[in-house]
Amino acid sequence: MRRLMPLTALLLGAAAPAKVNMAAAVLPPPAAPGKAVLPFVKVPGPKIAIMHVRVIDGTGAPAEDDRTVLIDGGKIVAIHPGNDTGPADFQRIDGTGKSLIPGLIGMHDHQYYIARPNLTAEGGSEPPLMIPQMAFSSPRLYLASGVTTLRTTGSVEPYTDLNMKTAIDAGTLPGPHMDVTGPYLEGSGSPFLQMHPLKGAADAVATVNYWADRGATSFKAYMNITRAELKAAIDAAHARGLKLTGHLCSVTYPEAAALGIDNLEHGFWVNTQLDPGKAPDTCSKGTGGPTLTAMTPDSAAAKALIALLVAKHVAVTSTLPVFEGASPTYATLPQRQLDLMTPEARADYFYVRTRGSTASPEAKAARAKQWANELGLERAFVAAGGLLIAGPDPTGGGQVLPGFGDQREIELLVQAGFSPLEAIRIGTLNGATYLGLAGRIGSIAEGKDADLVLVDGDPSTNIADIERIVTVFKDGVGYDPAALLASVRGRYGQY
Repeated sequence: MRRLMPLTALLLGAAAPAKVNMAAAVLPPPAAPGKAVLPFVKVPGPKIAIMHVRVIDGTGAPAEDDRTVLIDGGKIVAIHPGNDTGPADFQRIDGTGKSLIPGLIGMHDHQYYIARPNLTAEGGSEPPLMIPQMAFSSPRLYLASGVTTLRTTGSVEPYTDLNMKTAIDAGTLPGPHMDVTGPYLEGSGSPFLQMHPLKGAADAVATVNYWADRGATSFKAYMNITRAELKAAIDAAHARGLKLTGHLCSVTYPEAAALGIDNLEHGFWVNTQLDPGKAPDTCSKGTGGPTLTAMTPDSAAAKALIALLVAKHVAVTSTLPVFEGASPTYATLPQRQLDLMTPEARADYFYVRTRGSTASPEAKAARAKQWANELGLERAFVAAGGLLIAGPDPTGGGQVLPGFGDQREIELLVQAGFSPLEAIRIGTLNGATYLGLAGRIGSIAEGKDADLVLVDGDPSTNIADIERIVTVFKDGVGYDPAALLASVRGRYGQY
């Protein structure tokens, strides 16, 4: 009797597709800054000596005071004592009172904004939800905030993201290195008209292969995908040497781990395994809220889930900023962030902010319990040996802006109980480790790419200093955060 080949094997064909070289795809050889990028270049290089600087290397090791870091040709070529001035032909930068950290690696960093037509102060809006691309403002905001590499973690306009990456890599647009995620792998029932609803496992495989052929280097499953579609997509991505993450609902975390998923988004906020009435392959009414409420960090269910995720090598992406409205200590965004938004985006933000602040005491208490459980679950996951990575999920929630949200994520990890050094590692080296790029980026060491952030102060003791950015180095070129932010003031939410 002839054995039947698995569906994915039949669709992939007899010959296995070539594996993607992630380093070559995400971190190609640097190009010289072009005409549109030069106005933002502060330190052109290629030979730079940052002297008397505190080095926070991203590994979690204690900071080293008074060091000189030499950069040449986009690489870190030496780390010496601070009194070593370096060769005479190096441009010198005084790092006294400043710290050098690795470039942030944003692992949930969209390039779009969710628009709710005719949003009202009562929270109502008209269908459909729309998703305009922020191809102008987002990459500049990321770079200005110290994000030197990001994963888009779900594309609505994948051609736009791929072409944006090509332009950035060519030096014709400013922005970070990009791991471009293919279009959302979504089932039926999505409120987003711009998403393709999968028509089964075969469609999932075809979608993965189509976009991998066009340069996508990762994939993301979404809320209404079925288990069969998810399994087919995972197998197809793995056949290309690519990883697949998920913002799930119809599929629970234990189910996804058993199917071989690489990463789960939004911490433990969208796991639906304990939601009442959860039906197979169907998103629950609670979309994970009841599970998070019930799953205290010391519960048997939490311990079993975390053990499964660690055993299956499933990474978890912390996206605390997008849920910070649930925190009892959440405060209004600072004016410098509000000034970056369009008037319409700013109004939408205050609508959402006001509704949250005027919720009933019972609703606030329920959200606060979920927030506390989330923080504890992330700590427990790391304590058990899990790989926690970081990203803010900047969409249309209002309280999260590209780049600023990446900084806030690291600050919130400290609020969650991680030390500043641990939080910086989660936001830098852990992301590089997940991407398979830790040999190139994510920490400060001789031979690595010069993707670095120079900040005033000492974030190893005061994590808020991570916001005080002086210069962002990408491939050894120093960019001016003030100039980048000035170029997009009042534009986020428009383009």
